[in-house]
Amino acid sequence: MRRSTAWIAGGALAAAATGAGAAALVLGGGDGADASSRDGDRPPATAKVVRTDLVQSKTVDGQLDYAQRRTVSSAVDGTVTVAADPGRTVTQGQALYELNDKPVTLLYGQIPMFRAMKPGDRGSDVLQLERNLRDLGFGTGLYIDPRYDAATKAAVKSWQKSLNRTPTGTVGKGDVVFQPDRVKVVSADAAAADQVGPDTAVLTVASTKPVVRAQLDQQDVSLTAKGTTVKVTLPSGRTVRGEVSGTARPESSDDDPSAAAQDGITVEVTLDGGRSAMSGEDVKATVNVSFVSESRENVLAVPVEAVVALRGEHGGYGLELVRGDTTRMTRVETGMTADGRIEVSGAGLREGMTVGVAEQ
Repeated sequence: MRRSTAWIAGGALAAAATGAGAAALVLGGGDGADASSRDGDRPPATAKVVRTDLVQSKTVDGQLDYAQRRTVSSAVDGTVTVAADPGRTVTQGQALYELNDKPVTLLYGQIPMFRAMKPGDRGSDVLQLERNLRDLGFGTGLYIDPRYDAATKAAVKSWQKSLNRTPTGTVGKGDVVFQPDRVKVVSADAAAADQVGPDTAVLTVASTKPVVRAQLDQQDVSLTAKGTTVKVTLPSGRTVRGEVSGTARPESSDDDPSAAAQDGITVEVTLDGGRSAMSGEDVKATVNVSFVSESRENVLAVPVEAVVALRGEHGGYGLELVRGDTTRMTRVETGMTADGRIEVSGAGLREGMTVGVAEQ
């Protein structure tokens, strides 16, 4: 049985076959399935059926950063005598900066420093303070509870002596800053000699967990879902995996509050491997971030231009199988499209088979 195949571009047919807007398809004559022909009807080009992984992704520029950025303000009025040190990691018991020639110390805890603490006080902030005193080695004879008692006062005095502070036994509201864990100093927002107070940002900190921030267009909202797989190419050329951990509301402009919203969606990506992933990398350099929207592993695939839209009662799609000087049309099911290839499956279809391809 002889048949003819009209190889013509058909982007609309590709979209119908895959739902993904593939580049082109070809149009078959007759009912399409199981028809064969001789050399005179050979396709203009051929390709192999391959077994591969297909990945749909979008790549954008990103910036290395650290998670949970937030500003730290002074709890009291004063003069900055030693500014924060950008890039430094500050841990429990270390000074974030100095105010009025006295260190403002980082302690761990979820409750902010909302009052001065003194003997007779009770509360979860006192309990939090006592845990820090114990962890820093000043807990001899200290029973960890919500009461600021004589043992608490004695531990505070010992701690203050170690900081060259006057050992008053009370903790001033501006003496410490509570943060959940150690922090990375992102920037010093107040310089030495600056006057600061409760409404003044002294420094910006972040957690020590590395992240990548990237911006996507509004139409790419499906890629911003938490857990979306990401590949990041670092400045050194290394590629690491990660996943979307959240989004950030774009900062608005004073002149046009709606401008930021039109720019896109800022996505935060957590890297596999944590801090080690950024070891030795230039944190100021741009990285490439590939968001994987869909993937299919170990599937048979052919060039999009190889798929034929079958005419006739049953319609559907097929491939022109080429063997020697003989060609045969076989019906296939199509799937995902990526990078110019389309997933195909069908009875008897195998890796390595030769298929006809439309001229481009």
